[in-house]
Amino acid sequence: MSEPISERILRAIHVELGASAPGGCRVLRNVAIPERIDPGGLAILRDGDPGEPSVSLSPLLFHYRHRAALDLVVAEDDPETRDRAFARLKGWVSAALAVDPSLGGLCDWAEPLAAAAEIVAVEGVTPFKAATVEIEIHYASPDRLV
Repeated sequence: MSEPISERILRAIHVELGASAPGGCRVLRNVAIPERIDPGGLAILRDGDPGEPSVSLSPLLFHYRHRAALDLVVAEDDPETRDRAFARLKGWVSAALAVDPSLGGLCDWAEPLAAAAEIVAVEGVTPFKAATVEIEIHYASPDRLV
């Protein structure tokens, strides 16, 4: 039995992001945000939602606009340093996915969408800036369970 195309695509995104991550940034998948954020930041890829597919016949194909989620987090006391580090992470995600938006032919297209960031301050913890960047992935599968 072959692995669903959605899993192969998500794994390819995770590998691509991990291979090109800026220094000090950890790239994880489907984990809770840890208590401690490394100085280089953190990116956590989440499987997201494949959504409801459109269908074409002959051959039967289910066309998805899957939205995976990438949590970006930077912890830093100095607001200016935090903003620069966060901007660097956003730029890295765009650049990494722009290299090969079809992920070696696994999908038709994958691209990050704009996201609103927020500052989170908790007493006793370094303030952090975070956002969830959706990655829209277009692909087709003959199997509804993608």
